[in-house]
Amino acid sequence: MSSASATSPSLATGGFTEAAFEAFLKQRDEPKWLQDRRREAFECFRSTPLPTSRDEEWRRTDIRALKLDAFGPPPLQTPSAEARAAIDPVWQTLSTHYATGIEQVNATVTRRPDPAKLGGAILMDLAQAVKDHPEVLKRWLLTDVVSPREDAFSALHAAFWTGGTLLYVPKGVKVEAPLFSLIGLAKEGRVDFDHTLIVLEDGAEASFVRESTGRERSDAPGLHVGAVELVVGREAKLRFVNIQNWDAGTWHFSRERALVGVDAGLQWTVGGLGSRLAKVNQEVALAGRGSKAQVNGVMFTTGRQHLAYFTRQDHQAPNTTSDLLYKGGLREKSRIVWKGMIRVEKDAQQTNAYQKNDNLVLSDGARADSIPGLEIEANDVRCTHGATAGRVDEDMIFYAQARGIDRETAIRLIVEGFFANVYDRITLEPVRETLTKAVAEKLQLGGGGESA
Repeated sequence: MSSASATSPSLATGGFTEAAFEAFLKQRDEPKWLQDRRREAFECFRSTPLPTSRDEEWRRTDIRALKLDAFGPPPLQTPSAEARAAIDPVWQTLSTHYATGIEQVNATVTRRPDPAKLGGAILMDLAQAVKDHPEVLKRWLLTDVVSPREDAFSALHAAFWTGGTLLYVPKGVKVEAPLFSLIGLAKEGRVDFDHTLIVLEDGAEASFVRESTGRERSDAPGLHVGAVELVVGREAKLRFVNIQNWDAGTWHFSRERALVGVDAGLQWTVGGLGSRLAKVNQEVALAGRGSKAQVNGVMFTTGRQHLAYFTRQDHQAPNTTSDLLYKGGLREKSRIVWKGMIRVEKDAQQTNAYQKNDNLVLSDGARADSIPGLEIEANDVRCTHGATAGRVDEDMIFYAQARGIDRETAIRLIVEGFFANVYDRITLEPVRETLTKAVAEKLQLGGGGESA
């Protein structure tokens, strides 16, 4: 899959038709069970309309400008040297901070991990995993974690996923050094449907950083439809980081869900930085007694970006704990929509759940929507939530300027202070550095947050 050098150009454009689907399947060397799953998902996609503003979940996210027929299945094509070179600086940075990883450029695997640095884990692209570890994929790939029937984009992804990553950590294995994956669209790349599947067996431990990026595409239309599935077994511990930094021409749709087992722990950090428009559903299912999850979110938008992140903390078992903090900064005419839900099922007594979303609006034309929510069926619980949206305090800027600090520096310091408490929760220092630098760079674009 990763080394094919020729492709039918029609697979990159012309829509996700039945003919395109059959051509897509024909190119792939996949077992019958997987092709059957793809066919079922494609039929679901064909029978499910795209969401509109009449759907409650999409009421604040307008995708009428998305021309899905202008895209097509990800092609089997070796990316150009220029495309690989565009992504290379990100790879080099990740390689400096973490043990080893896997790279995918323009829907094709271009680098694989160093086996000597995996610390007992299995890390490979999904196409290879289908051949080497079919039992893991049969059990977990788009079965009990993410469902292809959630909406049209979920079904589209399940039918056409390409590339992607499997991280599998056997029972009791503790991987000391963080691992990573890099997903990139560059130059001629237009479509990416990668899938991330992470499975930690009982007592396993690992840290994994996933970063997606679009580079040197000149704002050409791009499409990413992805999914993330996390399975954290009994007493296992996972630190997972997902940094989304697509270019300004890429539409980004992703459904992401974690299943956390008995006495297991998950720290999930999200960076929402790029894309033209993003609609992400992120859910943590606390399925085992005593399971815990901490969720950290850092978002920053500029221009006319629109980021919509819907989070769900689903407490299914007793004595479970979740703690979610999302923070967003907005400039120019951008918009952030965050909608959160804490769900406590009837048997999930002694739940302790918290969610908070804060937004800092740096321009008159920017807008932040925060909608926290609770659904509680148990009676012995502690659940709190909140949301704030505010502007930079002019008195603070004046105070700083009176002490010789220029306005731009003052705003930068205020923004750094705003994000400080979410940065402090992140236990991987390179991730803190990456997010701090990314926010600072976005703040610099256009003059340090002046009203627009």
